[in-house]
Amino acid sequence: MEDKQLQTCDIQVKDFKIEPFALVIFGGAGDLSKRKLVPALFDLYLENELPKQFSIVGFGLPDMSEDNYRAAMKGAISAHSDTPPDRDQLIKFSKHLHYVPSFFDDNKNYKILIDKLSDLVTFTDKGTKDVIYYMAAPPQFLPLIVEKLEKHNLAKGVFNAKIIVEKPFGSDYLTAARLNQILAAAFKEDQIYRINHYLSRETVQNILFFRFSNSIFEPIWNHRYIDNVQITVAESVGIEHRGTFYEQAGVVRDIVQNYVMQLVGLVAMEPPVGFDADYIRDEKIKVFRSICAMGLSYVDDFTVRGQYGPGTVNGAEVPGYRSEKNVASDSNTPTFMAAKMYIDNWRWANVPFYVRSGKRMAKCITQICIQFKQPPLSLFGKAHNQLKSNILILNTQPQEEISLQFGVKYPNSHNKIYPVDMKFDYQKAFNIKSHPVYEQLLVNVMKGDLSLFLRQDAVEAMWQVVDPIISRWRNTAAPEFPNYEAGTWGPKEAQRLLEQDGRSWVLH
Repeated sequence: MEDKQLQTCDIQVKDFKIEPFALVIFGGAGDLSKRKLVPALFDLYLENELPKQFSIVGFGLPDMSEDNYRAAMKGAISAHSDTPPDRDQLIKFSKHLHYVPSFFDDNKNYKILIDKLSDLVTFTDKGTKDVIYYMAAPPQFLPLIVEKLEKHNLAKGVFNAKIIVEKPFGSDYLTAARLNQILAAAFKEDQIYRINHYLSRETVQNILFFRFSNSIFEPIWNHRYIDNVQITVAESVGIEHRGTFYEQAGVVRDIVQNYVMQLVGLVAMEPPVGFDADYIRDEKIKVFRSICAMGLSYVDDFTVRGQYGPGTVNGAEVPGYRSEKNVASDSNTPTFMAAKMYIDNWRWANVPFYVRSGKRMAKCITQICIQFKQPPLSLFGKAHNQLKSNILILNTQPQEEISLQFGVKYPNSHNKIYPVDMKFDYQKAFNIKSHPVYEQLLVNVMKGDLSLFLRQDAVEAMWQVVDPIISRWRNTAAPEFPNYEAGTWGPKEAQRLLEQDGRSWVLH
């Protein structure tokens, strides 16, 4: 694509630059570090995204020497890196790896960490020593680690610190607020990076550009022209050996409270005044606070829960949820959720937002469907009743594409209407490989760009939306589980949720 075709808005954005840094991974020898973090860092190293001076310090168990840690991470990179590792490059990269074996409550090892960071981290152009803490340990250790970081002056003292926190951000509004109190006691809000992996996808980020840069869509992006919005986050996989976690979380805490709600925010938000992270996050939180509260009867009538049973996915037979490891044989944990929501503001008055998410569904796909209203029209006679309304579809995974469905005249016919798709595919259009999720998130943290991360007020507002659903389901008997086969689109009640409104899911 020629440069003359690229247009850049003249609003100034921050000049993000990656300065020399040290990344301390609490749980640095754990599964997340081996499968995702260290391989992602190695790929960034190969792509020359990292500065010449950087260090990665693992902190935690098991007890091992630095040489053994480097050997273990080399093996992890060989197994999980997107790029087949070159031996010489792997050796050079491993020299940046360091290790402090320790329990998370051992004060003397935090002092060792201070000494190691003092030696490893060089001053940036701004005269600071940049340190990033990645919480890759189980979430129950987060309060303890943060307490130790504050006690040993590792949060706001000599180091310019950032902390990366993986979800879950609490299990409800009250626990999320308590978690924030713990973080806020040690870090300022602009030091805290709450990760939502899905938000780093290029098409998710592009929703804002698509909406606000195209004059044919923004003027009709409201209740006068849009009939309904559908958001589907479907996974074909099961719980993948996370039975203990999933039994406590379920689909609402795992996916709906964070990712689905963020997609609702991006679709429904008003135009921000700029690209600064807080401008965008300010508009999204207005949406969350405008979602109509769900009373007990509303939850009963307009939400659907499900749990997958055995079935067939991609041609392979798979077990039901209750047969998964570390899952109770009579578990009532939902693996599927569908709901109808309303946003109580002028733009979206009386426009239903239908959302659904589930495990072991027919395919893996994340899709936003904007279905436009069909105006009354007598031109096509009775055929008008069968006309399909225009639908704008934004797919964020697995294919990153945008499509618009509209009707045309079928060739060599008198008056037959045929629906067609006009598609834009990111990879085909640009032939550019997007950063994988963890690479993109790590780069943004290193640069200090908060735009892809969650602010605490948004976390709490999203919990306030879904808490009534979780509470009602916990206090009422579940349907007869399992109530949908693996490899399908969920329980029949999810279809009826739309059928009672004279609609249907676009994706089925």
